[in-house]
Amino acid sequence: MINCPKCAAPSPEGAVECLRCGIVFAKFEQRPLTPPLAESPPPIESALPIAIDPHARITWLGRAAVLIGLIVWTWQFARAPMGVAVMDSVLHLPNLVFHEAGHVLFAVFGRFLAVLGGSLFQFALPLALAGAFVRQQNPFGAAVCAWWAGQNLLDLAPYIADSRALQLVLLGGRTGAEVEGHDWEYLLTQLGWLRFDRTIGLGAHRLGLMIMAAALIWGAIHLARSRDPAA
Repeated sequence: MINCPKCAAPSPEGAVECLRCGIVFAKFEQRPLTPPLAESPPPIESALPIAIDPHARITWLGRAAVLIGLIVWTWQFARAPMGVAVMDSVLHLPNLVFHEAGHVLFAVFGRFLAVLGGSLFQFALPLALAGAFVRQQNPFGAAVCAWWAGQNLLDLAPYIADSRALQLVLLGGRTGAEVEGHDWEYLLTQLGWLRFDRTIGLGAHRLGLMIMAAALIWGAIHLARSRDPAA
């Protein structure tokens, strides 16, 4: 008698298959051996601590301070009548520099565009800088420049609204009435829109505030997504 190598049941000597489980003895002996399962690596008990870049933390805190300052500044612009807070702002004179530069840059395109170029360049320059920051993958810098573009519209709004009254004091220290008009008096007269000066000025003021608010929201979202890991 021989025993079945699978179920250990006895079978007559010379039998080719098991009477109980039915395996063929010759095939069972030729079966491939199953390799032992590879042992899984031991689990990592704890991840290594992530190093915090101190420069990144300082940058985040600095941007948060800038954002808070811009929020306060925007509120001051929004609660004041059109033109009052803007003319007294520290940004008015820098904006004026870019305004005058726009007149020079657009002078080659004729008088109308040369006059329009001051206001156009004053508003377009911050937008161009915002686009540059976007290409450099710096959304916070882009948001700050977009805020500046909106603030420039606030800076231009009283200039536009003064087209008929001509009481705004210009760069030379005299009013538009004393120097026979100014940029927007000429532009709206050429377009036949002089009677809409207050409406257009107020529209520029409100649009500027909306751009500034949208830029602040953009900057806040970016800061929230890149929150200081040490906070």
